[in-house]
Amino acid sequence: MLCAISGEAPQVPVASRKSGNVFEKRLIEAYISENGKDPVTNEELTTEDLVDLKSARVVRPRPPTLTSIPSLLSVFQNEWDALALETYTLRQQLAQTRQELSTALYQHDAAVRVIARLSRERDEAREALSKITVNGGAASNGDAMQVDGQGLSDALISKVEATQETLSKTRRKRAVPDDWATAETIQTYVPVKRSEPLYSGSRSLSLDTSGDLALVGGADGVAGVFSISQNTVVHALKGGKGAITDTLWAGSRAVIATSAGVVKAFENGSETLNFSSHAGEVTALAVHPSGEILASVGVDKSYVFYDLEALVPATQVFTNSALTTAGFHPDGHLFAAGGADGQIKVFDVKSGANVANFDASGPIQALSFSENGTWLAAVGKGQTSVSIWDLRKAAQIKEVDIGSRIESVRWDYTGQFLVTAGPSGLAVQQYSKASKEWSEPLRSAVSAVAVEWGPNAQSLISLDSEGVVTVLGVN
Repeated sequence: MLCAISGEAPQVPVASRKSGNVFEKRLIEAYISENGKDPVTNEELTTEDLVDLKSARVVRPRPPTLTSIPSLLSVFQNEWDALALETYTLRQQLAQTRQELSTALYQHDAAVRVIARLSRERDEAREALSKITVNGGAASNGDAMQVDGQGLSDALISKVEATQETLSKTRRKRAVPDDWATAETIQTYVPVKRSEPLYSGSRSLSLDTSGDLALVGGADGVAGVFSISQNTVVHALKGGKGAITDTLWAGSRAVIATSAGVVKAFENGSETLNFSSHAGEVTALAVHPSGEILASVGVDKSYVFYDLEALVPATQVFTNSALTTAGFHPDGHLFAAGGADGQIKVFDVKSGANVANFDASGPIQALSFSENGTWLAAVGKGQTSVSIWDLRKAAQIKEVDIGSRIESVRWDYTGQFLVTAGPSGLAVQQYSKASKEWSEPLRSAVSAVAVEWGPNAQSLISLDSEGVVTVLGVN
């Protein structure tokens, strides 16, 4: 009795009800699971059609080739020959692999040397770039001037000193305006108005003093003055090549910066200023409290002050790293710039001297001076928390965790509310002088890349990456 599949005596014999053929049980079950037919007659067959056969257990005989010592020796010789051949092949492959590894290590070592040389040359070029004199862009009258790291003119220094004296005297005594929003009011803020997408790739939002005109720009090099009350763009401003990287109102002037290194100003839609002082992208803008000095920072490691009365660059100061964001102290005597090296660099406006450095955990994304004159809020790129620095102590005094990535941060005029904006939404933090504690009166799911306080903090105006302006207020 032999199996119809293997031709050997089955260990567990079964028979087909349909064909009568005898099979090894494990073989016929495997065949049926794959084909569902009798392997001999090709008829439909299932395991229910198999009948177990009772038989004495068969002891398998040795294969006829291994029944004698000479045949065993022959098999062992063949196995040894195959093993020797495989060993020889493996040795050849090992030698080839060693040669390939040696070549790869040599190439890697050469690549490391080349990278080190290129890095050194890059650093030398950057150092040379940070020390060269940069030509100022043409002013509206067509004149150009050389700008370097010299201090401000006597006229601008006098303006800075007068502004500081005037503002610092009244800052401590200044009361919160009667019509200013309270925490209870801010808690009720919801989206009440929303524009159509204005400029794709928007990164910056700025409001004029009336709180009605929002200046926004996109990745295509075009900015616009958007009227919130009319819900329409009243002026389109052409920035030229490159994306709009920052926007700012300097009085009635709409100022924009571009990734091509250009700073432009417009009045009533007409271009009045055009500066090209930076050797690379302009990353941020700031305006002095006097309204007569404009500042820009860039990836060329420098910041530039512009005289808005004379319409010329006033000074350019180089630092040790690319600058990403900037802002003036409320009294106007200090200028802070966030660096790609993770430092907040604080400069004396009059002399350009670096008076303090605050170390953060990564490249600075945004910063904002508090109107109390002593606090500075800053957030690192990709960070979920805001660091509060005390300028008097030159130390971080608080870290407010928002729980989601932050793109923009702004203090209100009273210095008690701090709003943050990011892809996950807006959040308002409040500091109580009485209890010396922080609270969160508002959290909204409105996605934003930039945010500003409306007049009297009675509203929040946000901008998302598609250029949609959203107004949050009391419904």
